[in-house]
Amino acid sequence: REVTTREERGHPMDSYVVQREVLNEVRLEEVAQRDTSTTGPSVGERLKEFSRCSLPKLKKTVQRWVPVLDWLPKYPFRENILGDVASGCSVAIMHLPQGMAYALLASLPPVFGLYTSLYPVLVYFIFGTSRHISIGTFAVISIMVGSVTERLGPDSNFQVNNGTNTTGSVDIDARDAYRVKIACSLTLLVGIFQILLGMVKFGFVVNYLSEPLVRGYTTGSACHVFVSQLKYIFGVTSSRYNGPLSLIYVSCTTLRLPQTKIPELVVSLVALAVLIVVKEINGCYSKKLPFPIPIELIVVSPLGSSNTVPGLIRTPDVNLFSQIIGDAFAVAIVGYAINISLGKTFALKHGYKVDSNQELVALGLSNSIGACFQCYSVTSSLSRSLVQESTGGKTQVIYIYTHPGYLSPSLLNLDMGLAVSIGFSILTVIFRTQL
Repeated sequence: REVTTREERGHPMDSYVVQREVLNEVRLEEVAQRDTSTTGPSVGERLKEFSRCSLPKLKKTVQRWVPVLDWLPKYPFRENILGDVASGCSVAIMHLPQGMAYALLASLPPVFGLYTSLYPVLVYFIFGTSRHISIGTFAVISIMVGSVTERLGPDSNFQVNNGTNTTGSVDIDARDAYRVKIACSLTLLVGIFQILLGMVKFGFVVNYLSEPLVRGYTTGSACHVFVSQLKYIFGVTSSRYNGPLSLIYVSCTTLRLPQTKIPELVVSLVALAVLIVVKEINGCYSKKLPFPIPIELIVVSPLGSSNTVPGLIRTPDVNLFSQIIGDAFAVAIVGYAINISLGKTFALKHGYKVDSNQELVALGLSNSIGACFQCYSVTSSLSRSLVQESTGGKTQVIYIYTHPGYLSPSLLNLDMGLAVSIGFSILTVIFRTQL
């Protein structure tokens, strides 16, 4: 580059002219002297660096896979303990009757809902990264498990001949024992799928889940939960439906007003009214109250007593895997979608991050270990997570106390709705980047 002052050309002072050579591609490479040699580390050097072990590196790796070792030593006891204890107790008492009710949706005896409310929560406390989601029984997953247990263990397989030409009775004990075996085997396979997906970093799919999709899918899940509880509110029986439009079929068979049982309806409406009123009071006087009124605990506490004992350790039947592998993969994906949707929603609201891959591993371990204690598949619960947050919960210490994505999960089944939602989101990204 040659710089000639304008003074030399007879122009005023403090001005200049820049003359540049016009370069073609070949000349540009000569002037720039581009280095075409490889300067990065070789494959062998990268492998050597990866296999090298040091104390800081080992500590960081262990803390990444076992997050409790990272955050628990830093726990601000005075600031958080009061809210965490109140929130944990509220969720724990709420979890008891809810666990028993959801076990019925899975076509299992109620006591197995209590088992599912205990062991997976402790596992997630160690390996999870979300501070506000409540792991355990959930209506949607319970319904999916129930469809498998009823398909492989129908009542017709357990008929007892009474010696007459009429239809015999059903051996309830044998049927329930076999259905528990099916549910535990399904849960173990679900956990294995989730752990493997976490190990191969399948959590990258979360990058394609936009905020509207996450909120829409969460709302769609809430619709399924609400409809699944209508038969208990009205005191009627309802057939089980699966697949697309099951939400509409269940609603039509449940809303049979002439068959409504008045006592059940009155209790439900009174409980809902009390919950809504006290929740508004908690919101209005949040700055004056030392901690929110645990109204959920008060409402459900009469239902929360139980004399059952924890489930024994039993190995699930791996011989059933070939019959349930498709169902297990669907439950694994839907359970993770619900879990990460809620996790991202609360993380965004409270300003922290959840590790999508670690959430897969944590959920998989909760299912795998829980299956050995006669638990069935778990994920995070919408209602309990909201209670956990609204009653002052701030950290994972709680656990030891206890858009298009919105149309499709509601009208389709949640597994198909998830596929449609992710596909739409990916197409949106492609159109925005390519057009």
